[in-house]
Amino acid sequence: MSTRNRPLSPHLDIYRLPLLAIMSITHRITGVGLVIGLFALAWWLCAAASGPESYAAAQAVFGSFLGKLFLLGWTIALFFHLSHGIRHLLWDSGWGFELSQAYLSAKIALGATAVLTVLAIAIYLVA
Repeated sequence: MSTRNRPLSPHLDIYRLPLLAIMSITHRITGVGLVIGLFALAWWLCAAASGPESYAAAQAVFGSFLGKLFLLGWTIALFFHLSHGIRHLLWDSGWGFELSQAYLSAKIALGATAVLTVLAIAIYLVA
């Protein structure tokens, strides 16, 4: 069989992924991001226990622009992973397998992520 006349399959960037696929991929990525954030939290706690000099260095890192950007990303990842995890719990109970329900719960999870992130930022700015 000759392979010269066979059509080539398009690359992944040709396809438009559905929302449910994007949510699944993002859930996995945020899980990895949360682990990285936990290492940062452990470093911050060790610095706090090590003395004022170590704590000041950790605070300087987390207080910088990049540190605050990292904390914002970690907060978004936390709330997305939480919202999507609740969605998985609903699936475990047998609810939400219909396609319309799956899309609705995905949109609710995204909305909850946005609301919880904005609420956390507002509490941070007030405190």
